[in-house]
Amino acid sequence: MLNKIIKFFLDNRLVTILLLLVLVVGGLATAPFNWHGGLIPRDPIAVDAIPDIGDNQQIVATEWMGRSPKDIQEQITYPLTTSLLGIPGVRTIRSTSMFGMSFIYVVFEDNIEFYWSRSRILEKLNSLPAGTLPQGVQPTLGPDATALGQIFWYTLEGRDSKTGKPTGGWDPDELRTIQDFYVKYSLSTARGVSEVASIGGFVKEYQVELSPNAMRSFGVSIMDVMSAIQKSNIDIGAETVEINRVEYLIRGLGYIKNIKDIEEAVIAARNGVPVRIKDVAFVTTGPAPRRGGLDKEGVEAVGAVVVARFGSNPLEVIDNVKAKIKEIEPGLPQKTLADGTVSKVTVVPFYDRTGIIKETIGTLESALSHEILIVIIVIIVLVFNLRASIIISSLLPIAVLATFMMMKLTGISANIVALSGIAIAIGVVADVGVVFVESIIRYKEMPENKHIQGGKTLLKIIYASVCEVSVPIATAMITTIVSFIPVFAMEGQEGKLFSPLAYTKTYVLGFAFLIGVVILPTIAYLVFAVKIHSAKMRQIGNWLLVVAGVILAIWFGNIIALGLTVIGVNNLTSHLWKNIQMNTYINLAITLLIAVHFLADEWLPLGPERGFFLNILFVALAVGAVLAVLWVLVIYYERILRWSLSHRTIFLLIPFSTIVFGVTIWLGFDRTFGFLSFGSQKIRASAVWQSAVKRFPGVGQEFMPTLNEGTFLLMPTSMPYTGVEQNLELIGTLDKRISHIPEVEQTVGKWGRVNSALDPAPIQMYENTINYRSEYALNEDGQRGRFKVDKDGAFVLKNGSLYQPANGFRRVPVDSLIRDSKGDYLRQWRPEIRSTNDIWQQIVNASHLPGLTSSPKLQPIEARLVMLSTGMRAPMGIKIYGPDLEAIETAGKDIEQALKSISSIVPSSVFYDRA
Repeated sequence: MLNKIIKFFLDNRLVTILLLLVLVVGGLATAPFNWHGGLIPRDPIAVDAIPDIGDNQQIVATEWMGRSPKDIQEQITYPLTTSLLGIPGVRTIRSTSMFGMSFIYVVFEDNIEFYWSRSRILEKLNSLPAGTLPQGVQPTLGPDATALGQIFWYTLEGRDSKTGKPTGGWDPDELRTIQDFYVKYSLSTARGVSEVASIGGFVKEYQVELSPNAMRSFGVSIMDVMSAIQKSNIDIGAETVEINRVEYLIRGLGYIKNIKDIEEAVIAARNGVPVRIKDVAFVTTGPAPRRGGLDKEGVEAVGAVVVARFGSNPLEVIDNVKAKIKEIEPGLPQKTLADGTVSKVTVVPFYDRTGIIKETIGTLESALSHEILIVIIVIIVLVFNLRASIIISSLLPIAVLATFMMMKLTGISANIVALSGIAIAIGVVADVGVVFVESIIRYKEMPENKHIQGGKTLLKIIYASVCEVSVPIATAMITTIVSFIPVFAMEGQEGKLFSPLAYTKTYVLGFAFLIGVVILPTIAYLVFAVKIHSAKMRQIGNWLLVVAGVILAIWFGNIIALGLTVIGVNNLTSHLWKNIQMNTYINLAITLLIAVHFLADEWLPLGPERGFFLNILFVALAVGAVLAVLWVLVIYYERILRWSLSHRTIFLLIPFSTIVFGVTIWLGFDRTFGFLSFGSQKIRASAVWQSAVKRFPGVGQEFMPTLNEGTFLLMPTSMPYTGVEQNLELIGTLDKRISHIPEVEQTVGKWGRVNSALDPAPIQMYENTINYRSEYALNEDGQRGRFKVDKDGAFVLKNGSLYQPANGFRRVPVDSLIRDSKGDYLRQWRPEIRSTNDIWQQIVNASHLPGLTSSPKLQPIEARLVMLSTGMRAPMGIKIYGPDLEAIETAGKDIEQALKSISSIVPSSVFYDRA
């Protein structure tokens, strides 16, 4: 069957080329990378930083304001939990009862469809028996999103419409009203948005302050006042009346529009005199009680979080939200301040997942390009045939593009895990191409085939050579794919995390083999059949290379383009070489140098601050060392093989030692060789044993590796009895202190909860979103950008001034720099700051305040995953169960003190979450 497929596509080369075009165009259209072209319609695959490994859960939130957590637990949480237990597919139910609010987390099995589970919960809530819940209490289903759906946070600020600088001039209640009745509704219409949850400011409400003495004198009760207000705030319909054959609708207009409408409402009549609200109470407008708020660098703020719908493309949703913000900006209100400044309400984002998504995708794009470059270098050196190298190298990008198309069809999003599967498979893809092309070259170099240049005979050679190795390659591919069956069988968080990698790697391997047997033979025929017999045509072609290299070098300002010119000059002077193969060797060397130059320029393994010369020298030495080892193996392979077969015992010590050494590093010296000291404390106490245990402690284990998100989430808590004013003071102080760290770009603190079921935080819990600057200024694709410098290496700013980092760190806005492809990279951290851990330590030092607990090192996505999975805000914790709250609190304090005394635990990171 394979032979028939190979023959069909080799004989029908037009069909093969059309298939190749479909794969390339489809891949370019669905690729997750920010490739601006315009020629091909773009429909990229969904993009996010990491897979959503959270539980398949739904949230039922119930509000009963003013009631204590104990009342909430007994009258709402417990009855609802017992009622929801019978829903099919439910794995477990967690709940939280807090002041005025109940949150129930219904966790379903992973095979239960998301929206099916929502419909089952709604059916159960609608069929609750009468009396299950207190009168007037209505449970609601949370948004159709997961905790990872919180993709965009913003604040509303008064800013100068011309300069964009903050101006203020707006009260918190004004901003909250604009947010709730204009911005929120507008952004909710953006495609893919599940919810826009407001926070901060003051919700305006009518407030009636009763006078007990006046109520006593008029003989009215609180219930009478409540009933009068309720009855006065309704419209009444009184059917119709017909006058002169015309029908009129009769309406009694009663909706409250201002304070006076409430004041004039009649409660009762005493001796024919109406008793109105204003006779027994004072009516005014004021703020509703608050259970959460925002603070931006010490100033109270108003804002919201945008939640993406389940299954949507987060990057696309963010783009839709930004487009909607741009659309509503002209309609946002503005006012002229006392000094004549025009202050316009502006939407200012402070957490935007676009940055981490693009940086992650940009990093993997760079990794893939670096990997492909390295593979091309190895192929050029080992195959030592430029045409063959071109054929093999073409297989790599085609397989990757085809994989993007398959990811789009199967609904797999592009994230760091899925794209890592592609990166892992690149080497195997190259192996497929090498085997096929080497087989073709071997057939071509047979004595009876050396004179063949093209035509049907070349087709027969390619067909025979590809058929010979197609079955072994198919067996190898199938074996590799079958080995991933355990990964496909994973369930829960493990399956959600690793299955995208298994799928993408399988797609790459499958397409590599498909391209190898279907498309590669045609490419090989087209490449090997091209022979320019006319010396005049060869000369013209070489002169075109010379001119093209010069033009490209001038156009793009990249001197490496002159490599084409050098190749052209080498070809024009090839007649000067005595050895006819020397011309080929020089062209291969030039190609190799170009590839190494591009790799060094993109990779910069020693860092931009070391300069390009040292980086390219390091890359050249590293590549040279690897290739030297490969060439030694190629040249002396037979001799090495004969020695290994003659000295089998000695040779087997190498793999055995490797296994023992690897196990020792993995498990640790004590666990690996502990059996040698069984029953002997003297051996364990010896200096040699203790030194080995210290040197090989074992490799730590972590389920989810940490991803640098570019944002920290500081989550301390205060005591449970702290009030709103104390929380405002603490969060403001935190933000002020953290914002003074030079590497911190912006900090916004949240206390309490936003108006969403996804945020069940009490008012004493804080979340400080801290955006820190990347080590080097990045472009829109998340890759290091170059900026214009003068002859002394100082960065040129748009206002004509200069910035020299060596003379001392100071903040320079990236938009004041001038982008230049021949410029330098801007390092934005102080010299003593070498990693994100150093920045976090600066934050920890600044956040030590009396009355606040410490906080684990968390980031927004990481924290949401942790809280979604465990119900706690730390990656490691202890849950305590007991007969009553007093016993639990006593045990919690004792455990807190015990954990702080353990040597491997940082004492400041341990705190008991007081109830």
